[in-house]
Amino acid sequence: MSTPIDQRGYANPDALVSTEWVAGHLEDPSVRLVESDEDVLLYEVGHIPGAVKIDWHTDLQHPLNRDYLDEESFARLMRERGISPDTTVIFYGDKNNWWATYALWVFRLFGHDRVKVMDGGRKKWEDEGRPMTMDAPSYPPSEYPVPTRDDERIRAFREDVLQHIGQRGQLVDVRSPEEFSGEKLHMPDYPQEGAMRGGHIPGARSMPWARAVNPDTGEFRSAEELRALYQEQLGLDPEQPTIAYCRIGERSSHTWFALTYLLGFRNVRNYDGSWTEWGNSVRLPIEK
Repeated sequence: MSTPIDQRGYANPDALVSTEWVAGHLEDPSVRLVESDEDVLLYEVGHIPGAVKIDWHTDLQHPLNRDYLDEESFARLMRERGISPDTTVIFYGDKNNWWATYALWVFRLFGHDRVKVMDGGRKKWEDEGRPMTMDAPSYPPSEYPVPTRDDERIRAFREDVLQHIGQRGQLVDVRSPEEFSGEKLHMPDYPQEGAMRGGHIPGARSMPWARAVNPDTGEFRSAEELRALYQEQLGLDPEQPTIAYCRIGERSSHTWFALTYLLGFRNVRNYDGSWTEWGNSVRLPIEK
């Protein structure tokens, strides 16, 4: 049986909600459920009643530049989904909430801080036999002012990473061991594309992102277990600046969430350019 969220010792237990909590708030007008999956067709197969879909590829990305949507587009997306600045947004999805935490991180870039994750994600909801629907909800358009995107607080760029490694800062590579070693250019069982060179950023420490969750339930491990991974095994100091990266920034957003919310690390940034940028850039240092 799962340990209740408030008994796992997290620095910010309110960052997670249980499936039971979600079931009790399906009609709560102050809450909006957002499903964000790797498999972008899952939502149409069935989703939690009242949940809206946010497609990480088409909704959150700039249509041309390698960047996120602009500020006006984010405000428009919020209005279309019926989300106002004071709405509490609950994210969930497939694959251990992999893309759910990515969407949450993007929301934080735009200053929407009323965000939480449904622990266990879509899998736990389905495993418990809770209701699913194929009906897409319709909400009245909301009022959402155009925000200012903050690219400094929780986001790192290539130049930031170069400065960080020059200062011997804490750097976490959350990809698979095969990617970290340079044997593969992408996750196992995925097409091997996206970078010209394999390896890792000098000084990076390896901790695959999914080790933060229980493989049976998809729920986050306890704070004690997470500290054993990140602080005892990797030797990370919660008081020191930390940068996490993967291939395009999605897996590392999951680790960013665990370190920031669950362990209370003071300063964690996600390098979303990640290995797609680093492994393709001329003259950037690589270790194998």
